[in-house]
Amino acid sequence: MRKIQGVASSRGIAIGPVFQFRRAELKIETCQNQDPAREWKRFEQALETARGQLTQVYEKAQKETDQAQAEIFQFHLMMTEDADLLDRVKKMLEERRTNVEPIYMEVSEGYAKELAAMDNEYFAARSADVLDVANRVERILMGVAESPTAGLKVPSLIVADDLTPSDTILLDKTLVLGFLTAQGSTTSHAAILARGLGLAAVGGAGNEVLWLPDGSTILLDGGTGTVIVDPDEATITAYKRRAEQVEQLRGEAQKHAHEPAVTLDGFKPEVSSNIGDVAGAKKAVSYGAEGVGLLRTEFLYMDRPSMPTEEEQYQAYKAILEEFGHMPVVLRTLDIGGDKELSYLKMDPEMNPFLGVRALRLCFKHPEIFKAQLRAALRASVGHNLKIMFPMVATLSEVREAKKWVNICRDELKAEGKPFAEDIEVGIMVEIPAAAVCADMLAREVDFFSIGTNDLSQYTMAADRGNPGVAHLSDAFQPSVLRLIRDVINASHKYGKWTGMCGELAGEPLAAPLLIGLGLDEFSMSPPMVPVIKALIRTLDSNEMKKLAEEALDKETVEEVRELVRKRVPAAAALEG
Repeated sequence: MRKIQGVASSRGIAIGPVFQFRRAELKIETCQNQDPAREWKRFEQALETARGQLTQVYEKAQKETDQAQAEIFQFHLMMTEDADLLDRVKKMLEERRTNVEPIYMEVSEGYAKELAAMDNEYFAARSADVLDVANRVERILMGVAESPTAGLKVPSLIVADDLTPSDTILLDKTLVLGFLTAQGSTTSHAAILARGLGLAAVGGAGNEVLWLPDGSTILLDGGTGTVIVDPDEATITAYKRRAEQVEQLRGEAQKHAHEPAVTLDGFKPEVSSNIGDVAGAKKAVSYGAEGVGLLRTEFLYMDRPSMPTEEEQYQAYKAILEEFGHMPVVLRTLDIGGDKELSYLKMDPEMNPFLGVRALRLCFKHPEIFKAQLRAALRASVGHNLKIMFPMVATLSEVREAKKWVNICRDELKAEGKPFAEDIEVGIMVEIPAAAVCADMLAREVDFFSIGTNDLSQYTMAADRGNPGVAHLSDAFQPSVLRLIRDVINASHKYGKWTGMCGELAGEPLAAPLLIGLGLDEFSMSPPMVPVIKALIRTLDSNEMKKLAEEALDKETVEEVRELVRKRVPAAAALEG
């Protein structure tokens, strides 16, 4: 029995035999003196076939996951129509007069390398998408029917170097227990889809997993990223018992999902959800969310050929707000850049886009985009409890500039006779250490804070959370990060404001006792975790948790912090995984 440490990608515990997922290698040959017109026609026919396949895959993904995850395949469809890529292929066909297969692959690989060279995780994932589409089209051109899971006969754990979205969604889910990949991270498309499908997944485990024999037994803990090879019976029994216990506790929590989360001594934080579209809104309501702590608005901008109009945004925001009635909905303004790009918006290449012109900085550079979104949000707010939140804030001057644009939009709408809510709260995300350090200054200027622990952790620790080599550092349980969280909450309370949290930490059972102790006013998380965190909060005493939090802040390591909570709050420990 031995352990392999990877990156926790999708919660859950899975035990079973290994199935090594290996794709057939395409052998692309070059044939000289071909007719460019004939090759181009072949290529167009292959693209059309690929579009038909991708449409079917997209529809399958919609049924099995949710809209946000299914839209990965919308990007794949767009790649079959990418004008720049297709122009490169056509030009090279005319110049070289060879068959289209080697040319298309060369162009696709070059395109993928351009994305990967941008040195950030999101573009790397898009790079993999480009190659996924290219391999699909090449198989069609060559008449190759790939079936890498032909030998999959019994429920197994799928082990691979990496898995493309197409690989993941087309697998027979009745035979898939979980995913283990040598590459990948928490934000790879395979991980996103695994979470949507409710399957355990561990990524970034290294090449040694590719040598695990087919049929050998492994155990995946998707909550910790731990892989146990050839676990003994005692280990298997312990993990199975834990998985059953977690499932039972979560089932019980769902029965009380729509009841408020009040601690034993009467403290009632708000438990909300992070969503990205109407489907997510419906799901959040069904899980008992008391509002939205983070409405990701990028869904309106991504994977489309042009900027959404003010009217499109107004209708989309209104539809989401109607799902929540008068419950609070925090709308985050456009967070593009860093790990997201728009094909129709010219964005200059940056050495480190995560520290570049992204989010609010990008909106200031393109005020026409910012204004259209703010106007749409203000209009949609009528009759609802909408709050506006700005991401990537580092300075007080940025807050004042953002608020200036809100006032400009208010004045315009008033002059046009268009209704809007007058008393919308305006807040910021605290995800840059500078904002946390200066929270007392910023609290005088805003109505609320929402802590984005994912970015706050990686910026504080100077560690990319998607890099397996340093992922252990980018952990919100780090004492330094917890201290920043404490300071932000205290600063907001000093000025009568509230602080929420929309990062991954808000949905971590082991973190809930600490956050209650620190006085967090609002938790926001993925919909399925809402009833779980609510149930856990009902078992806590906020005064006792305050003492626990103070003790945790004096610990020296992440492990010490986690172990302290496990010992003192068994109910939280029972929900791990």
